[in-house]
Amino acid sequence: FADIESSDGQEAAIVDTLRDDDALSLSVVAVEGVETLGHVAVSPVRIDDGTGGWFGIGPVTVAPHRQSGGVGRALLERTIEMLAEGGAGGVVVFGEPDFYARFGFEHVPGLDYPGAPEGHFQALRITDSQFPSGVVHYHPAFG
Repeated sequence: FADIESSDGQEAAIVDTLRDDDALSLSVVAVEGVETLGHVAVSPVRIDDGTGGWFGIGPVTVAPHRQSGGVGRALLERTIEMLAEGGAGGVVVFGEPDFYARFGFEHVPGLDYPGAPEGHFQALRITDSQFPSGVVHYHPAFG
């Protein structure tokens, strides 16, 4: 995350806090042999309109020497698949719009994460027939 403008360097601490608070709903890890290549954390989010069953993806990490090699894509595909298997209503993400759009994420007017740069907060419906609306609240570990 050192070269990512929106990073504050706290990604590992976020995952540790989610784990310590038993708020890590899903942890998807890519490994090759004994090397960890990447990780996706998933935790529940609260939405002002009361919609339940929604989750936030993040942090998403891929080892620098394996970026742009399909690891992130594979992790996200498996994460979405596992959320669908679990009956999640949907999922939100704060990150690079072009990357997440490949998986069906889209900017949703009326669904807001304060402080997110234009287009960098996106959502994906999984089992819900419509998008929720309101401010999305992540676990306090996200600051």
